[in-house]
Amino acid sequence: MTGQTTVRTAVRVHGRSAQRRALRAMLDALPTQGGRLLLAGEPGLGRTTLLQWAARSFRAGPVLHLGPDAHITAGQLLDTLRAAAVAAPVLVCVDDAHRWDAPARTALGRAARRLSTADRVGLLLSVASDRAVDPEFARLPVVHLDPLAPARAAALLDDVTDGVAAPAVREQLLAEAEGNPALLVALVRRLSPAELRGHRPLPHPLADAAALVETAGGAPTGPSAHARDLLLTVAAAGEASDGADTDAGLVRDALRRLRPAPEPGPGPGREAGAEPLPEQLVLAGDGLRFRSPLVRRTVHATADADRRRAVHRALADALDGGGHRLTALLHRSWSLGGPAPAPASADLLAATAADGAVPASHRLRATAYARAAELTADGARRAERYTAAAEQALLAGRPERARPLLAAARDRAAPAAVRGRAELLRGVTELRDGPVGDAHQSLLLAASLLAEDDPAEAATAALAAADAAWAAGDLPACLATLAPQPPSQSQPPLRAEHPSNGSNGSNGSNGPAAARGPAARTAVVVRDHRVGMRALLEGRLDRAGAPLGQVVRRGRTEDRPETLLRSAAAALLLGDVDAARSGGARALAAARHLGSDALVPQALEYLAYAELRAGRHPQARTHAEEGLRTALRAGQRNTAAHHRAVLALAASIEEGPDVVTRHATAALDTARRHGLAQAATLAQWAAARADLGRGRPFDAADRLGLLVLPGPGRGHFAVWRLAVPCFVEAAVLAGRHEDAREVLTDFADWAAFGADPQAAAQLARCHALLAPAEHADAHYRRALDRHDEAGGDFERARTALLYGKWLRRRRRPREARGRLGAALAGFERCGAGVWAAQARDELRALGAAPRGPGTGAGTPARLGRLTPQQLRIARQVAEGATNREVALALGVSTRTVDYHLRKVFAALAVRSRLELARMVGQAERAQEAQAAQDARRAGQQEKTGAQP
Repeated sequence: MTGQTTVRTAVRVHGRSAQRRALRAMLDALPTQGGRLLLAGEPGLGRTTLLQWAARSFRAGPVLHLGPDAHITAGQLLDTLRAAAVAAPVLVCVDDAHRWDAPARTALGRAARRLSTADRVGLLLSVASDRAVDPEFARLPVVHLDPLAPARAAALLDDVTDGVAAPAVREQLLAEAEGNPALLVALVRRLSPAELRGHRPLPHPLADAAALVETAGGAPTGPSAHARDLLLTVAAAGEASDGADTDAGLVRDALRRLRPAPEPGPGPGREAGAEPLPEQLVLAGDGLRFRSPLVRRTVHATADADRRRAVHRALADALDGGGHRLTALLHRSWSLGGPAPAPASADLLAATAADGAVPASHRLRATAYARAAELTADGARRAERYTAAAEQALLAGRPERARPLLAAARDRAAPAAVRGRAELLRGVTELRDGPVGDAHQSLLLAASLLAEDDPAEAATAALAAADAAWAAGDLPACLATLAPQPPSQSQPPLRAEHPSNGSNGSNGSNGPAAARGPAARTAVVVRDHRVGMRALLEGRLDRAGAPLGQVVRRGRTEDRPETLLRSAAAALLLGDVDAARSGGARALAAARHLGSDALVPQALEYLAYAELRAGRHPQARTHAEEGLRTALRAGQRNTAAHHRAVLALAASIEEGPDVVTRHATAALDTARRHGLAQAATLAQWAAARADLGRGRPFDAADRLGLLVLPGPGRGHFAVWRLAVPCFVEAAVLAGRHEDAREVLTDFADWAAFGADPQAAAQLARCHALLAPAEHADAHYRRALDRHDEAGGDFERARTALLYGKWLRRRRRPREARGRLGAALAGFERCGAGVWAAQARDELRALGAAPRGPGTGAGTPARLGRLTPQQLRIARQVAEGATNREVALALGVSTRTVDYHLRKVFAALAVRSRLELARMVGQAERAQEAQAAQDARRAGQQEKTGAQP
């Protein structure tokens, strides 16, 4: 082991929560019924680890591990399994079932199909998905394993290395492993301790043939020379693809050039007489792909070097003149061999990657720039090209690829402009997925490095640094960053190798045409945004409106996503939610059109915030759900935290406290680790609003008091005021009138500011809550008038609900009925189920019959919210049954009972089994009383002959 790192076994399973839930469900059901599951995933994803986890987790009976037996029949195997389960349920684990010989697989598959749920046998198989699933197992329920998410892979790396890997080494390991845990461990194992700690350069390539073969379980091959060439050609073509299938026609053309007179063999188009495709490949329409990305990499890495270069040369020849210039040049560069300097090839490749007229995705441009850097001898030029590659990787939504490229770009000899641009990209990466305090410092450094040679880019870096300070809730840092910068007399440098804005090409011209081009327009937008944002934070709306309004207006004619995102952000600062929604939607469309995957989550974030500010919670939830998915795919945990906060706020008005808790907890987890004060404040507000909606004002006032009352723990400077109306309502209900009055002065200033269309109406509502009886009526009416001007169903319905409650308690039932009915209609229209329940409660207290069967908030009606299964569980628990007794009675697992009981507690707003028993008893007594009253009424009607 000399020169290698000793890798200890991971102390826990990382990720795989969905797969473990599926396994746990089968294990929990085994005492009463059998089950079958097939775990499928490419080599190295942890199928064996999950089987071992299942075996350790099973406590109800024995665990059997089966090996292949070519002589056993399906009937014999079935009898053996049933006999093992006579005394107790049994879990049977079969790892790598695809490696069994054909007779044994057939027997196993037939036995699996013939097992019934009454057999109490849990059969858990694992197969590799780098080949087609055997027909014997095709009918089994499948649980798929995907590569680990970046955060989970990082946790695994820290686990097996005790966190000693240097940051740059850590980033490169994670990028090379591509979420494959076994490959990650193999890469760590091949490094010396000095390499792992960054004291010595890493080997190149990091994921070499030996590590790939170890993970893949061998070097894939084909049955003939032609089949091997086919595998290698598809693998080599994949080096320049964006994960898409390889065109079968391109493969045929390259093979003809590689073998002018090939012997009969497997054809990608399945021509007559051709052999079947190798089992590692799949043909879908006109596209060829490997079933496993790991196997594709292994085929490419283990091929003979001369043959690999010949294949790349054949692909380059086939691509020449076909509109695939950049891809052809890439394959041509790989046909040269290793990373030895090749100036002419490097210059041509970099220039073509920079040419916006050449059609290419961001991922392809990133690959081309990185290859050009490998072939470049000059250190400064190499650093510039690695930086350009990182920029394109970020635009493609691949931060895990951008970070190692930025590490490779470090060169003290590089010009300040190159180092500044790398630092700008590093800061933007951290802003989306890292501690925002670190991002702030990186971006400030970028601004200083760029100030002399590229003042426009320096201004962009400074504004991004302000974004980082904003996310952190650091108002002084935000103001300091936005302070006016001294003008520079320098001209922008020649940037011939960077496509303008990552999309439309630029030849680096410094003439008058360039002054009117995208870079100049971007500089104007950045300047106006900076000036307006600083004025706004200083409380000078008169000076903020004009520059921010200019940024908003530019969004109506621009087609670049970066400018459109600034337009949406400026509109949100001004409180123009319609313009923010329009700018966000245009930015989303532009980002998708240009393939800028990194900008899609941010566009969806602005859209979600705009809908939320407008009170359109269902639309906000829709955008945030998609934004969360895209942010996680793009490795943007900070952006994902913002989307989770929006989802928590949207769920806080609905009937799903568990959803609020889930999203708020996840948002806070990232927010606390990365210093995201804005996301943390929104998530805490969501949890408090959920408390308030469910009739828990004391809890809500305690949560919100930490956010809105003066003190070191006060929430984000631009967000806490939005939570003041909730706090005032909760504080009044909790008897904390003085605390409520304390924050109203600040909120009145905010309402007068005009940036929040709902604030004026909310302020009047707060005054109504705190006013003496003789003045409250006028405040409520004024609030409703302001709501009519601002729009927004939810906030208007909240005011109508509070007004209706006040009227009912003042014994003005007719007026109260009208206000409460309007509140109920408004809540129903915007999907605010938990608040609609309050309105129904009030209407019922007036003697009115709210519409909707079983949807009231009285005790009997609350039980009407439960599903039939939940109601059965609630009644049995109320009678004193344990969860296990309920499970046995209903024929379900204890885990299922636990799950439904949590739902019951949340839906009924109870916290103990005693409370639940009391509520069920009250409901049953109320139903009996209602039935008796109905019977008496029916009897009286029968006696008098009245019609029912």
